[in-house]
Amino acid sequence: MKKFTNSGNIDTRSGFGAGMDELGKTHEDVVALCADLTGSLKLNDFAKNHPERFFQTGIAEANMIGMAAGMTIGGKIPYATSFANFATGRVYDQIRQSVAYSGKNVKICASHAGLTLGEDGATHQILEDLGLMKMLPGMTVINPCDFNQTKAATIAIADHDGPVYLRFGRPSVPNFTEADGKFEIGKALHLIEGSDVTILATGHLVWHALEAAEALEEKGISAEVINIHTIKPLDDEAILNSIKKTRCVVTCEEHNYLGGLGESVSGLLAKNDPVYQEFVATNDTFGESGTPAQLMEKYGLNTKSIVEAVNRVLAKK
Repeated sequence: MKKFTNSGNIDTRSGFGAGMDELGKTHEDVVALCADLTGSLKLNDFAKNHPERFFQTGIAEANMIGMAAGMTIGGKIPYATSFANFATGRVYDQIRQSVAYSGKNVKICASHAGLTLGEDGATHQILEDLGLMKMLPGMTVINPCDFNQTKAATIAIADHDGPVYLRFGRPSVPNFTEADGKFEIGKALHLIEGSDVTILATGHLVWHALEAAEALEEKGISAEVINIHTIKPLDDEAILNSIKKTRCVVTCEEHNYLGGLGESVSGLLAKNDPVYQEFVATNDTFGESGTPAQLMEKYGLNTKSIVEAVNRVLAKK
């Protein structure tokens, strides 16, 4: 089985910041908007190096989305940034009307998503954002797994014509993908080939899926691990080809099981090839205050939980 090496823990929001700094040098039409969270979104370098293309909107997220939509009319490529809870839930009407319905080329880039926001608690730990955004017609939804992939995704979406939601996080997590890896929207990445069960993981859960595959291998279970970095459009072909081989699946996400990756996969399977599925996700609940590790353990979003889900689905199979 292929092994992956952690080159060092680093937050995915820093990958976004690095990508923005690079875009500032290569894409003159890219502009950045931020709702009073420049440091948290790691936009300090972009703001310093390209002050004429950085707009601090203050704590006025709805206005920020409207500004971003307007800027596209002049040919700009606006990256509108905030915490995930504020970048989606607080401004959903503006996103729906001014961005999605209007087909504007706005990139909504959100940090501090999910339980791993940690101590800030349930009010900030949005676990519904992927569902909210994927339901908007024409919206591309991306959830990368580490620093390198977040940087690559940040750069790649600049050349995509249409609205995008890019989700990343606050905690330091393993950085294991290739530094110069190509990011292709809507193209899943096969990380480990397997024959007994398919593990589809997104975001921070990808590393845990790799750890689970190693643990399962020691028990004689061959797990196929696929990184679903793009929730919409889903890579139907990659998923169906894997399911055809393994005949069961576990989906893993730092999100409510309602509306997230798992639900998208269920819909795909129901229409094409129904098989047994287990969900590693939050179970229709809000979060709470705690360290990221404590919360991921309590809400069943870690390596142990994935192994247990695999055992359950294999028992059904």
